[in-house]
Amino acid sequence: MSSPDISVVICVYTEDRWEDILAAVASVRAQSRPARETLLVVDHNETLLERLTREYKEAEEDGSVRVLANAGPRGLSAGRNTGIAASHGEIIAFLDDDAVAERDWLKHFAEGYEDPHVMAVGGRTMPIWASGRRPAWFPEEFDWVVGCTYKGLPPGRVRVRNVLGGNASFRRSAFDAAGGFATGIGRDGDKRPLGCEETELCIRLTRARPDAILLIDDRAVIHHRVPEPREHFAYFRTRTYAEGLSKALVARSVGSDKGLESERRYTTRVLPAGVARGLRDALLARPGGAGRAGAIVAGVLSAAGGYVLGSVRARRGGATFSVVEIPDGRGDTA
Repeated sequence: MSSPDISVVICVYTEDRWEDILAAVASVRAQSRPARETLLVVDHNETLLERLTREYKEAEEDGSVRVLANAGPRGLSAGRNTGIAASHGEIIAFLDDDAVAERDWLKHFAEGYEDPHVMAVGGRTMPIWASGRRPAWFPEEFDWVVGCTYKGLPPGRVRVRNVLGGNASFRRSAFDAAGGFATGIGRDGDKRPLGCEETELCIRLTRARPDAILLIDDRAVIHHRVPEPREHFAYFRTRTYAEGLSKALVARSVGSDKGLESERRYTTRVLPAGVARGLRDALLARPGGAGRAGAIVAGVLSAAGGYVLGSVRARRGGATFSVVEIPDGRGDTA
């Protein structure tokens, strides 16, 4: 069985990440298992679009890197949908614009698709802290706050409910079956950092294809930059609250059984163990123990508050999102 072609989509929105964007593209072009193409989807920023077009003029001529404008509304979901529609590959992988992939990233993704029932493969995302080290108070159980793999996920190549979007891949047929990423639920530039668009898509996919298998392979590693403002408790509190809002939207759409399936294990087993470790470290006078335990409790309460408010809004119809079909515009350069 031949290895599938993989297109890589990187969604970008600000010139502030210029060097990070170049590094992300360079890491894709250095893969041991080459990508068919890299698509840079620019989210309604003409200056950045023009600058990237100039930067990758030669690469665009040979088709290895293509620069596109987001053809939908502002936001990460519409940008990803634009990339999916324009790509050629049988597999579409997604990489954050402030992350770099290890050399065998795509190799490990491709191996997962040897089983025809596998519809998505995600990887492990490691934080690069701006300060050079993890803040002593920041619990590993909440690394999802900064877009990274969190403590509590099982190791190895394992079956999961959903992959995490900044380091993930899908078969093209997954989008044919389930539609694209939902708009109105995910990130939109500098607005409140909502999320869960990958969770909602994956649940929708397994409903459309009950035989679908979704995997995480922790050998498919990327390194994700965490800027200095995100190392502070104010961001931690805002992001956990926003996660609660997003989870309420997802649960309203797909039902709480599926929408909160993984979260129940996380809150009843992973987080209590994290609090216990933090309190133990505090008793042993180890740095940050009390802070980590307190942050876990604060994160749970903040997310719960967001979930309650989000549920009220969803019932009143004040918070909605929409799912779009991916047009068959394969290979268009927009």
